[in-house]
Amino acid sequence: MPSLWLKAAGLLPLLCAVLSTVVTQANAQAYPVKPIRIIVGFPAASGADFVARTVGQRLSSMLGQSIVVENRTGAAGTIATGFVAAAAPDGYTLLQVTAAETAQPALRAKMQYNLERDFSPIALMALGTFVLVVHPSVPADDMRKLISLARAQPGKLNYGSSGPGSSPHLAATLLKQMTGIAIVDVAYKGATEAVTATVSGEVDMSFPSITAALPLMQSGRLRVIAVTSAKRATLLPDVPTVAEAGVPGFERSTWHGLIAPGAAPREIVSSLNNLVVKIVGSQEVRDLFGRQGLEPQTSTPEEFAALIKRDIEVVTRLIRATGAKAR
Repeated sequence: MPSLWLKAAGLLPLLCAVLSTVVTQANAQAYPVKPIRIIVGFPAASGADFVARTVGQRLSSMLGQSIVVENRTGAAGTIATGFVAAAAPDGYTLLQVTAAETAQPALRAKMQYNLERDFSPIALMALGTFVLVVHPSVPADDMRKLISLARAQPGKLNYGSSGPGSSPHLAATLLKQMTGIAIVDVAYKGATEAVTATVSGEVDMSFPSITAALPLMQSGRLRVIAVTSAKRATLLPDVPTVAEAGVPGFERSTWHGLIAPGAAPREIVSSLNNLVVKIVGSQEVRDLFGRQGLEPQTSTPEEFAALIKRDIEVVTRLIRATGAKAR
């Protein structure tokens, strides 16, 4: 009888909505009541894996609940991203996402998910810088000389990358667009192979991470030209940025962040953001990140969403200019 009265009064849908809200809020307040998974689209010991485990371990202590880091590699991280997109939006499956994901819409004709539509950004965690290095035989020891050399010999100089849409490929593409130089992309299976080819002289230059390049620079096997970030790197304070060295406005970095499936409760997203900001802001984590060539960087969920949107737009323009497609 009450249900008939409610239907007649048109109040049943409203009551259901209120009850749903109450249940959602109760679940969010109790969160977490079981282990949380952080999915990583790259191998163990990668930069993404390091960030996920460093933050995840401390997040576990703060929440009093186990956090399992699970590596689901392949297809430039899209396997992991697709898995999380299809997961229940309850805060128990999260994704450690990197800037590499923003290149995928422009590289792939079909995507099973939309990074902006199907996820709830939680927080930015770190920025990663790349280093423009050359083989010692290249007759240029600074950015201006390298640009002049490339302009004098169009198409003769080449660089090693880890394939279309990779950070080295995007950095080189931006450099070409901003300077008008013609340098040739030589794609390898991964970043390690690209920097190894630079050391051997198989290619003239590459854009490895700081930690990959540092020992090779110190031993004289590679010559450093500049860092690709907007600011100088903590590990290389004496090395200028590409912008300082002769290409004003140049900036290409990677980033690491944490996101959840799109309909994750706002209360859970906000709570996780607050905890991640505290973790990354701690001196211990800042030091750990610094030794890996990572710059600690946090954000609000809204700021992180804006970064993702902006990066997709910038990267899409770069990739479309090259006509590159995923391999």
